[in-house]
Amino acid sequence: MDAEYQAKAELDWQDFDTILLDMDGTVLDLAFDNFFWRQLVPRVYAEQQGISRKEASDVIFSLYEARKGTLEWYCVDFWSENLGLDLPAMKFENRERITMLPGAAAILDAVVSQNKRLVLVTNAHPVALDIKRTQTGLQKWFREFVSSHQFGLPKEHEDFWHALEEHLGFERTSTLFVDD
Repeated sequence: MDAEYQAKAELDWQDFDTILLDMDGTVLDLAFDNFFWRQLVPRVYAEQQGISRKEASDVIFSLYEARKGTLEWYCVDFWSENLGLDLPAMKFENRERITMLPGAAAILDAVVSQNKRLVLVTNAHPVALDIKRTQTGLQKWFREFVSSHQFGLPKEHEDFWHALEEHLGFERTSTLFVDD
């Protein structure tokens, strides 16, 4: 680890009252999402449409790209409707693939032991959030869960952060947000 990274990695946790953590890629391993969106959805879509997996992947990845950066990109309802697939059921059926990142539990334990307000803030659709929360036991560490769908804006949108600040009532100068 180089010195610059080491200096950035060392935080004085006493400076923060509220810790906001992203879910996918920060607390949870992205392997499930990568499998789900890049392999399972195209495979099931190909079977449903009677086309090759390559054709299905081309169609779906083009649709994904067109919605990137929007709330729809994260919306299980949007994709279920537009692809004609029961994505909540597919997520639930494959939930055993949802895992925490190595070391995440230890970090969460450390944060909780310092009596910090710990909030999970995600772009994940509420259905996906509930499946992941139940599968991994995230409620052991987090008392508050926020999906960007609550505000109708993805985290990439500046107005999301204003709505989140108003909703949670945190102080900016004593809040840390960690995202992958």
